[in-house]
Amino acid sequence: KQVAGRLRLDLAQYRELEAFAQFGSELDPATQKQLARGARVVEVLKQPQYQPMPVEQQVIVIFAVTNGLIDDVPVPQIKEWEKGLLEFMAAQHPEIAEEIRTRKALSDDLSGRLRKAIEEYKAL
Repeated sequence: KQVAGRLRLDLAQYRELEAFAQFGSELDPATQKQLARGARVVEVLKQPQYQPMPVEQQVIVIFAVTNGLIDDVPVPQIKEWEKGLLEFMAAQHPEIAEEIRTRKALSDDLSGRLRKAIEEYKAL
């Protein structure tokens, strides 16, 4: 719920800006950044049919997108990046996913460790 609340807001703002952007040709950098993040949000929300993602994996990916940690990943490469992140997390930091699964909430400490792990993956 903590992660999804911000996601809903980002997605709503993206939809609104996307509709507005169709009418205007010049967008300021902040609007362009918000549109780019919205496109990434939409991409991470896509899941193959009949292949639901475990909640802890959803939290990891949604945390990454809502905190701007994948703003530098091109949209067409999001799914590949996401797959690599989840494999990395399972291999290098399985305790984070387990803690998300059992606590069902992100403490400040857990958020910090999750951010650090994602940044570690990005540095590879």
